[in-house]
Amino acid sequence: MLIVLLILAIAFIVISTTKFKLHPFLALIIAAIGYGLGSGIPLNQIIQSVNNGFGSTVSSIGIVIVVGCIIGTFLEESGGAYVMARSTLKLVGEKRVPLAMLILGYFISIPVYADSGFVILTPLNRALSKKAGITLAASACALGLGLTITHCLVPPTPGPIAAAGIMGADLGLVILMGITASILPLLIAWLFVTKWASRTYIDPAPNESDADIVEKVAHAPSATKSFLPVVIPLVLIVLKSVASFPSEPFGSGTFATVISFIGEPVVALLIGMVLSFTLPKKFDKEMLSTTGWVGKSLSSAAIIILITAAGGSFGMILRDSGIADVLGDALSKYNLGIWLPFLIAFALKTAQGSSTVSIITTASIVAPLMGVMGFVSPLEKAILVTALCSGAMMVSHVNDSFFWVVTQMSGMNVKTGYKLHTLGTLLCGFAAMLTMTLVYSIFC
Repeated sequence: MLIVLLILAIAFIVISTTKFKLHPFLALIIAAIGYGLGSGIPLNQIIQSVNNGFGSTVSSIGIVIVVGCIIGTFLEESGGAYVMARSTLKLVGEKRVPLAMLILGYFISIPVYADSGFVILTPLNRALSKKAGITLAASACALGLGLTITHCLVPPTPGPIAAAGIMGADLGLVILMGITASILPLLIAWLFVTKWASRTYIDPAPNESDADIVEKVAHAPSATKSFLPVVIPLVLIVLKSVASFPSEPFGSGTFATVISFIGEPVVALLIGMVLSFTLPKKFDKEMLSTTGWVGKSLSSAAIIILITAAGGSFGMILRDSGIADVLGDALSKYNLGIWLPFLIAFALKTAQGSSTVSIITTASIVAPLMGVMGFVSPLEKAILVTALCSGAMMVSHVNDSFFWVVTQMSGMNVKTGYKLHTLGTLLCGFAAMLTMTLVYSIFC
């Protein structure tokens, strides 16, 4: 009965958010309460579980999401993203615009939401593609896939952070696993763009002239300053995880204590946020106000936090219902291992469109099962998180808002979008999962 109720709850989330356009926050809360009522949990405990799940999720990842959004907004508004694009292009070559867009999308989507990143970089992408004399299909596809890879795999982007919090995984290890899992998809994306997407011609027809781009870049920060708010927090979080290894590579003295403190995700991202305040050419205190750049960031973060916390409520209801034991007994004979969360996330992403909702919902379903599945060590939990995040890449199509951002801003019709963007996300997600399967077989 519990398994039937779970299937019905997931079906409700998918149908209500896609066909009836219900907000994911409401869909997840209604599903949590409905599942609790159907599973026979005492009425007073249903509300307690919903509140506890909501509160514990916000306390673990709320500040991290807010600060990450602030960093992204300052990169966008200061022109730092444009400078990152220019410096990447200089590194790979003026004619290799798709490679530059792939790499830039990879970095930009760590602090900036994929949809926003594509919108920010499209004018520059069009101008560079026109100048290089190449089809926009290749560079737009590369940018979309680069944004998708880190959007789904590498914290502090919201989905992986939420999954790590819900499943109790070490964030530093999740970053390491996410970066590891992203290498093969990057290579696959590059081959896909050069060998397949480049065959389709779309005129770049830039919306902004070279003069407009030059004007924006003229008031932007340096490349070094633009990259620091993204790179420094990631390095600090990873160092903190390394410091926590049983072998104590940094010892047990003051240095290790300091690394552990500044490597806490909240502290590391706060450091990145302070660095992002140096990006504007002329800093104005109005930027930190409720009507300024910070206020804009908080509005974006609020939606993400609410959806994530609602996923936490759904997960707590599942845990309190005892479904872990039921599902564990039902699935043990199939021995799916890390493929279970991957397949669930794949199904949810394909059905309802949002990678973040797919990750949060899958994490809520899988979290009660980790003990039964035998994923108890920090590394095993991080691998499990990355496996389900890999599934949440697959596949982006017409029910995904990002599909429409990529196609409409690149002049693709739906058929071309399926041929390029949808197929690309399928290949990248599967490549990431193959990497995690290999890592799990070697180290676990």
